[in-house]
This record gives sequence, C-alpha cells and structure tokens, in this order.
Amino acid sequence: MLLGAANPKVLWYLTRGFGLVSLVLLSLTVALGVAQLARYARPGLPRFVISGLHRNASLVAVGLLAVHILTAVADPFAPIALVDAVVPFIGRYRPFWLGLGALAFDLLVTLIVTSLIRQYIGHRGWRAVHWLAYGCWPVALVHGLGTGSDARIGWVQLLYLVCTALVVAALAWRLTTRWARAPGSYRLTAAASAAVLLLVVAVWAEQGPLRAGWARRAGTPPVSTIPAVGATGSHP
Repeated sequence: MLLGAANPKVLWYLTRGFGLVSLVLLSLTVALGVAQLARYARPGLPRFVISGLHRNASLVAVGLLAVHILTAVADPFAPIALVDAVVPFIGRYRPFWLGLGALAFDLLVTLIVTSLIRQYIGHRGWRAVHWLAYGCWPVALVHGLGTGSDARIGWVQLLYLVCTALVVAALAWRLTTRWARAPGSYRLTAAASAAVLLLVVAVWAEQGPLRAGWARRAGTPPVSTIPAVGATGSHP
C-alpha cells in the first residue's frame, strides 16, 4: 500500500496480478476438488494428500483474493468501495462485471466456511453448498475477462486457456471414471452442458473483451467522473 501511495500505478498492477494468480489457484482448487470427490488415490499420492492440497489451495486463493480486493479499493483510478467487492452489482465501476467478481468471492468464502463447519451442517448440506460454490470458477473466469484491462494481452489469454484446460480435463476425467457407471444420458448431458458453456464464453470473449472499445461498453464511467490518478499520468 505504501508503494501504491508513491505511485498509484503499482496498485493497478498489483490488483491485476493478484487477480490472475487467484484464478490459477481457484482453477487448481476446482481440479483438486474433482479429484477428491472422485476418491482419486495412488500408492505415492493418498487421498488425504489430495484433500490437504485442495484445502490449502482454497485458503491461499481466498487470501490472495483479499489482497486483490484491497488493492482495487485502494486504487484511486476506479471508484470501487469495499462494499462493492462483497455485495454484487451495486458498484458504479463496471457494475455487472465487478458484481460477478463479488459473487465469485462470496461463493468461495461460502465454500471455505461450510467446509470448516461441516460437522455441524451434515454431509448432505455441506455437499449441496459445495457443489453450488464450485460455480465460483466460471463466474470468476467471466469476471476476469469482463472487467480486466489485460484480456487482450497474449500471455494473459494463454493463462486463461491453461486454467480452462485444467478444469475441463478434471471434469472430463471424472466423467470417464467416477461416472463411468452412471447412465449414459447423465454423462452426455453433463458433457454437452460443459461444452455449450465453454462455447458461449469463447464466443462472447471474442466479440467483447478481446475487441477494442470494450472498456466503454463494459460500463467504465467517463474519465471526467473518475478521480485523477495524478498530474503526471494515468493508468495503462
């Protein structure tokens, strides 16, 4: 924060950097969660190791997301209040896309809290909330694309592709192993739903965030309404 006070651009880079790292850890959390639910185990990698990695990755992801949120709030370039980061769709700066980020954060926190109190809510209640909370991954992915200023950067696009490939591979593996004895219609419906979702996101990204002029269309307020970063320059 002290570096941000000296040079506000530092906060801009920290916000996006921690956001991208959080997405990587969230993707890893989902993949490890799928492996854990499928009771994946090998002689050199027992299930309790998978469980521990899953729990620790999710906790670190929450910590990094907290830094992502605090740096975004502290950055004077965008009018983002702390409440905007936890209550979806009430902000002035790119309200829908920022709201998706708040929703993803709330879902991830719900996942962590219900896991910590699992013995009090029962396995059935925990599992229901756990599956719902896994929806934070696609929500976070769309949030990053929709509100990020770096979606058109090559290495950032590669990072999104790697994260997507990791989660898709984990789901595909689960469909062909754990659900191998499930009715074919169930597996087909799950696979088709995932494919349609990915296609919709890919088409939207190509027509939206990956094209010039997205910031204005995404709801960025006019420059005149955004507090000045400083007399010598502005954000990238």
